[in-house]
Amino acid sequence: MRHEAHGPGASVRSRNPMSATGAIPPSPAVEARPAGLLIRLAAATYEAILLFGVLFVITYALLALMRWTYPLSGSQRTTLQSVLFVVLGVYFVYQWTRTGQTLAMKSWHLRLVGKDGKPPQQRWAALRYILAWHLLLPGALWLVVAGGRPALDLTVFLLGVGLLVLPAGFDSQRRLLHDRLSATRIVRER
Repeated sequence: MRHEAHGPGASVRSRNPMSATGAIPPSPAVEARPAGLLIRLAAATYEAILLFGVLFVITYALLALMRWTYPLSGSQRTTLQSVLFVVLGVYFVYQWTRTGQTLAMKSWHLRLVGKDGKPPQQRWAALRYILAWHLLLPGALWLVVAGGRPALDLTVFLLGVGLLVLPAGFDSQRRLLHDRLSATRIVRER
């Protein structure tokens, strides 16, 4: 004889969004709304704060392992920057392809999805990571060509990022250039 419960506690299994593995499945693309630029900026700022510690530990470990001291030579600096670039890339690509979220994105209820509403494939996540660095190019070029005055350098950097972010305000999905080229978008889950 089968007994079915009725009332508020009934069918807990059917209402539970958890899968058998305990992970919350990604929201379908149809229900998810595009994430605005301000919340994305807040999440990116939080991400930078979280990753500062990770990059500090990696830098310290590499310097200690290689017995390098400051000032670093050109080749040592290039090696260190390359290692940090790869470490960041592995972190982002792994998180984006696994759940579509980094720790900061989870905190802000954001998710990276592909066209199908699921986390992107590895190649698209890697492409997105590499292309996202274009936001820093105007500021980097300024520093190389005419940098040296901190207040002006910061102003030019912020203007460069602002100009590259501006077109997302006119995109219905709030996608930046690297989102469009990698067939991804960031959505809000709340």
